Amino acid sequence: MNIVVFGAGGRAGRQAVAEARRRGHQVTAVVRDPAGHGDLTDVRVVAGDVTDVGSVEHAAAGHDAAISAAVDLSVPPRDFFFASSRALTTGLTKAGVRRLVVVGLASIMPGASGAPLMDEPGYPNEYRPFYLGHAAGLAELRTCDLDWAYVAPAGDFDHDGTPTGRYRLADHGDPASRMTYADFAIALLDEIEAPRHHSVTFSVREA
Repeated sequence: MNIVVFGAGGRAGRQAVAEARRRGHQVTAVVRDPAGHGDLTDVRVVAGDVTDVGSVEHAAAGHDAAISAAVDLSVPPRDFFFASSRALTTGLTKAGVRRLVVVGLASIMPGASGAPLMDEPGYPNEYRPFYLGHAAGLAELRTCDLDWAYVAPAGDFDHDGTPTGRYRLADHGDPASRMTYADFAIALLDEIEAPRHHSVTFSVREA
């Protein structure tokens, strides 16, 4: 397949690119400044703005599916995630790309109580504006006609752990859960190659 990855320079994006290449797919890695990503090899690296419809359409043209792992911490989270969701859904539609898999955030997914993790007692909320930014992006995603999936780790990422090469679906969010970016990328690519989740959110955790 031809897969375009937005936010390919970040931790989740890099692992998505690596997993896609491992499976033999052709990848276009979209980053803000290609000059700063010389280590993205064996892929086509292009400059793009995930909040701009024209830029998304141009980068996605000719591809079979898209992954978005994009984030920009230099702007207010709500502004970024809302704008990126709107630009992705519009730009991908214009480019004829139907499948979109988005890297999500555990904080806005249901916890054991059924309420979002960020609203459960004791959950750390010093980054609540970031959580709410993700929620705004998801709300916009829900209005589109694309075949999308919003995939979040059940808890957080393990930056130094050893990948297991496996994952499993999580019944609910769990603040104590940790999984590597490499294993998370397997879930992303599985949803590209053989989609099981359509226009829904779901969480994954280490197997």
